[in-house]
Amino acid sequence: MFAMALRNVRFQPGRLVSTLLAAFLGAGIVMAFASMFDTRSGPGVDETSGTSLEIAANVVGGYGTLLVFFSVASTMTVNVRQRAPELALLRSAGATPGQVRRMVIGESAVVALVGAALAVVPAWFGGRALLDVFKDTDQVAADVDYVFGTMALSMGFGTTLVAAVGGAFLAVRRATRSAIGRPEQPRTRGRLITAGVLAVVAVGLLAATDTLESDDPLLMAPAGYGAILLSVGLGMLAPTLLRFLTAPARGTLSGMTLRQGADRQSGVFLPLVSFVGMATGTLYIQTVASDTMKAAGVSQTVDDKNIETLNLVVVGIIVVFACVMLINGLYAATSERVREFGQLRLAGATPRQVLVTVFAEGLALTVLGVVLGTGAAVTGILAYSRARTGDLVPELSPALWIVIAAIAVASTLVTTLGTARHVLRVPAVEAASTGA
Repeated sequence: MFAMALRNVRFQPGRLVSTLLAAFLGAGIVMAFASMFDTRSGPGVDETSGTSLEIAANVVGGYGTLLVFFSVASTMTVNVRQRAPELALLRSAGATPGQVRRMVIGESAVVALVGAALAVVPAWFGGRALLDVFKDTDQVAADVDYVFGTMALSMGFGTTLVAAVGGAFLAVRRATRSAIGRPEQPRTRGRLITAGVLAVVAVGLLAATDTLESDDPLLMAPAGYGAILLSVGLGMLAPTLLRFLTAPARGTLSGMTLRQGADRQSGVFLPLVSFVGMATGTLYIQTVASDTMKAAGVSQTVDDKNIETLNLVVVGIIVVFACVMLINGLYAATSERVREFGQLRLAGATPRQVLVTVFAEGLALTVLGVVLGTGAAVTGILAYSRARTGDLVPELSPALWIVIAAIAVASTLVTTLGTARHVLRVPAVEAASTGA
């Protein structure tokens, strides 16, 4: 089966492009930040520089790795679901569930390793650019040499490989159960439990802001982490909330497809809610901190500059990654609906009507994702503002949120409509027979 996996990767690489992209971007981000560990252990690094490098590697690398893991695993889930007819055919031909799992996991491992290998050179340049940013802001001494070594490589390859293999294992397990006629186990309970655990941890982190001094540079950490974990939890609950919210529209075509495809969109909600929550929370928390220091006439310390730089880097890299994964997930989720669109057209729907349905679905997904992400971000902003300034609600301009929401809306609608238009070019009869 592993030999078959290698042949599948060689002769059908197109269907694995989304997974390769996720692995490439994820490994690149993890290795770039993990290289700060290697640089820290290099010769001639003073204590102040070493602290700055450790904070960058631990703080950003920590939840960056978590986001990468979820994104790669989610992409693998979509990829396996698209191959359900192929896996069912293999089962009908006599392949055992174990053989099918080994084949898919083998493919995932190969793609993850290739993606990580391709990311080594970009990650080297990315880590070097990150170090230059720290030098330019006087957080790291100018004579510190950049090192890209074993920590960067091991964390990059390890995280990407574990995420791809783990995601493939869980997805193919469900696919093989369905292929032999066994009902797929409901995942609502697992999502509820996971989301509940994340919510409890998030509340604990937000409450921890009251235990720190108002001028403590680490005050941002619990507020930011709490908002991020809460956004991940809400992203996991989004499919269940979508089914509940679309209940009044169950008699419409868009309402029915949204309810039926709620699980299919689960891989889209996580990067969407995470993107909005992380960008909104991080930028506004930093804005509150900067405005407070300006109002008090206090100059920024090295620690303040360090955290501000980290926040901007987080928004500039991790959030871009989440946005790319959102587009990747939307493209994959819409592309697999070839047969559904073909059947709708054979039933009398025009291409324009199908596009209107897709637009309505995309708009509903975006609104729910923006609302959930914003809600998660607001909790972190309020907790930080109360601890830092004593005021629960800070005076902030909505301009940043409008830009973030606009990016989310544009990414969702442009990707879904563009992909749907491409799918509708397939003749209706041919599309309806796809995967049959």
